[in-house]
Amino acid sequence: MVKAIVGANWGDEGKGKITDMMAQDADIVVRFQGGANAGHTIVNEYGKFALHALPSGVFSGHITNIIGNGVALNIPLLFKEVQSIIDRKVPAPRLLVSERAQIVMPYHILFDQYEEERLGGRSFGSTKSGIAPFYSDKYAKIGFQVSELFDEELLKEKVERICEMKNVLLEHLYHKPLIDPKELLSTLHEYRDMVAPYVCDVSSFLDKALKEGKTVLLEGQLGTLKDPDHGIYPMVTSSSTLAAFGAIGAGLPPYEIKQIVTVCKAYSSAVGAGAFVSELFGEEAEELRHRGGDGGEYGATTGRPRRVGWFDCVASRYGCRLQGATDVAFTVLDVLGYLDEIPVCVGYEIDGQVTTDFPVTHRLEKAKPVLEKLPGWKCDIRGIRRYEELPENCRRYIEFIEERIGYPITMVSNGPGREDIIYRESPLRLQK
Repeated sequence: MVKAIVGANWGDEGKGKITDMMAQDADIVVRFQGGANAGHTIVNEYGKFALHALPSGVFSGHITNIIGNGVALNIPLLFKEVQSIIDRKVPAPRLLVSERAQIVMPYHILFDQYEEERLGGRSFGSTKSGIAPFYSDKYAKIGFQVSELFDEELLKEKVERICEMKNVLLEHLYHKPLIDPKELLSTLHEYRDMVAPYVCDVSSFLDKALKEGKTVLLEGQLGTLKDPDHGIYPMVTSSSTLAAFGAIGAGLPPYEIKQIVTVCKAYSSAVGAGAFVSELFGEEAEELRHRGGDGGEYGATTGRPRRVGWFDCVASRYGCRLQGATDVAFTVLDVLGYLDEIPVCVGYEIDGQVTTDFPVTHRLEKAKPVLEKLPGWKCDIRGIRRYEELPENCRRYIEFIEERIGYPITMVSNGPGREDIIYRESPLRLQK
């Protein structure tokens, strides 16, 4: 059975915790898209971790963790991260890397930095991890597949050819130092030696695993609103963030994905630029940011402060629909316990008209939030394990949002730990 765990919004929804939790009953966890430009924060018996390249199943010894063909693979960063968790007494993870995955090259990171510098105030808010240049090269068919590291003749020819192209840009557009082909080839030899023990025909491995009745989790990065087709383009990432892409990015038939757990935060947060209708500013934002997540709302990869806002029913309903949510996991609900009343964005006002449909970007940028206020519960809900034991106003908040988004909230996270979860039989689930 294949289950996907994906984000409904801008990313940072808490997918790492949900993957870590669901991995207890799984056999395989696959990262199927994205790179090390975003991270997953996980708290478990080993401590608190911010993963960037590794799948979130690495803390369970029985899990095989896979880097799928859809991932932007930063080889030195991946193995640095493996070593960092081993150094903290986590057993060495079982890891496989798709032979069809493509490699983030050192020049991708440089080009990302140079282009943001060139654009100045018109930049896209990149994390400068090389992701956009990587995917540009992949689809221009000038990327390097892992399998190519093991064909020396092909590798030498390709390095010469690519350096010739890249050096034109470096010299004439960016006015930066040129790439030395010999140095680049030497770097790729180092990458080959690092990754060699882990390379695998992943799609064949997964096919065999499914025939043996194994459970596979597909772990997504970021969320619907960062998808290049359906998100807030152009302030998006460069690979599809949708569960549907999990089939492509892992090498599976689409009909194998039976459950799509779409993660929503109990409030909104985002790293990076782009339209964010329910965003808060000033002291109100700083208070929520300070209390949020586990230790505050700061990017797991970048460390930069996340933008925060009230829960957005318009964006979340759209996000769940595009993901094909079978279940919604509702995270960090415990954070809101300090509020007397909690505003919720239930619609957008655009040019004097109120809509509950998520619009294209140029209209989204004109939108103002239509807010409805719900009473807070004013207490700490951590440690509660049964839905019926939550305060009445807390249950009302969950049920109000569930009704507005139209998808069943079946998991409620009320703390950072793996065990801080409430399972719920949603009336909407029963209807579906």
